[in-house]
Amino acid sequence: MLGVSGLRGRSFLDVGSGSGLFSLAARRLGARVHSFDFDPRSVACTAELRRRYFAEDPSWTVEAGSVLDTEYLKRLGHFDVVYSWGVLHHTGEMWQALANVAPLVGDGGLLFIAIYNDQGTASRRWLAVKRTYNRLPPPLRFLVLWPVFVQQQWRPVVKDLFKGRPLASLRQHGHDRGMDLWRDHVDWVGGLPFEVAKPEQIFDFYRERGFELQRLVTQGGSLGCNEFVFRKAN
Repeated sequence: MLGVSGLRGRSFLDVGSGSGLFSLAARRLGARVHSFDFDPRSVACTAELRRRYFAEDPSWTVEAGSVLDTEYLKRLGHFDVVYSWGVLHHTGEMWQALANVAPLVGDGGLLFIAIYNDQGTASRRWLAVKRTYNRLPPPLRFLVLWPVFVQQQWRPVVKDLFKGRPLASLRQHGHDRGMDLWRDHVDWVGGLPFEVAKPEQIFDFYRERGFELQRLVTQGGSLGCNEFVFRKAN
């Protein structure tokens, strides 16, 4: 997506580092990495990866922080690459978060973000599902989880049966996603805040802030994240 073979000599900011896997990848590619996340468990997980693979490495820092905290962001400075994949639409203030990451990109630097695709009525329906799930007491959340699971998975299950490989797609899911199928399902159904945007909205938003689109991968009207790489003008 970035169109480079490595990141040696470049600074890399991981906004909402989550597990820390992408911070680890960036460090292995030679970048000086700064990772932060609002969730304490994510900070701990990122820090654990650093301890395991780059212990005491001054070129990789891990902190707790929020992309909505402008005072914190001001202290970070500028970076050659600012990366935030599937994070900013979960802040509850997506457009503010999108605006807040723009000043973190140095002149000529790259911004790589992924944002949920706006599917119109389908996106509003998913928001209603998520709100219903979160309003239910935990013992009753299966009333939402199981119907949605069946609705999402019956087609691949039937296809696998016709191909003579029962449940192959379900077993492959964990390998492809790096997350247990059921955990991934709960994460999707219960994931709030949840905001979406059309590709042209993101494009216009950053063009007005001096960014040029370098690469775009869209979901073509389906579920998932549209991916954008912007370059900040010098």
